[in-house]
Amino acid sequence: MNLLHIDTSALGTRSISRTLTAAIVARFRQAVPDLQVRYLDLDTEPLPHLTGASLAGTDPAGGERAAQVLEDFLAADVVVIGVPMYNFSIPSTLKAWIDRITVAGKTFRYTADGPQGLAGPKRVILAVAQGGVHEAGGPSDFQESYLCFLFRFLGIDQVEVVRAQGVNLSPEAREQALQAALATLPEPPPLAQAA
Repeated sequence: MNLLHIDTSALGTRSISRTLTAAIVARFRQAVPDLQVRYLDLDTEPLPHLTGASLAGTDPAGGERAAQVLEDFLAADVVVIGVPMYNFSIPSTLKAWIDRITVAGKTFRYTADGPQGLAGPKRVILAVAQGGVHEAGGPSDFQESYLCFLFRFLGIDQVEVVRAQGVNLSPEAREQALQAALATLPEPPPLAQAA
């Protein structure tokens, strides 16, 4: 089984989303002995944002990295993404990654019946951290609703969310949110399914 582990938070060891992704991946490692993990830290190694050169394919180095990012995504059975809320949305570094994996003819296509996702089947687990409290799908949710829509557009029906909210309200609220999120970590597949 291949797992792609992505962190995006700029907070390093103080990051709630990084703590959650690490816990999720550790749980999978324990349950799946032959788990292959590919790690991508979009804070320390950000992808450049799309430019005319990258769209035209005239940036060879950028093209190689974009191809590798797409290959890693397509090869993954499970994708675990740390998603802190930055100004009511996702980090721009995560958006740059999304722009490299949302590729017509590779992860989706348009048909006479509408768009068709090509990236499934795989499982995406979003480790969401929010400084305040935001209702999923509510008026201030441009983070979780966007990502769930995007991955379903790409043909991935199994999108799960682990959420820690109110982490900036107080130290006590931060710890309570973290513990509540850790208590809801998704279960890895049974060993028979993981083989």
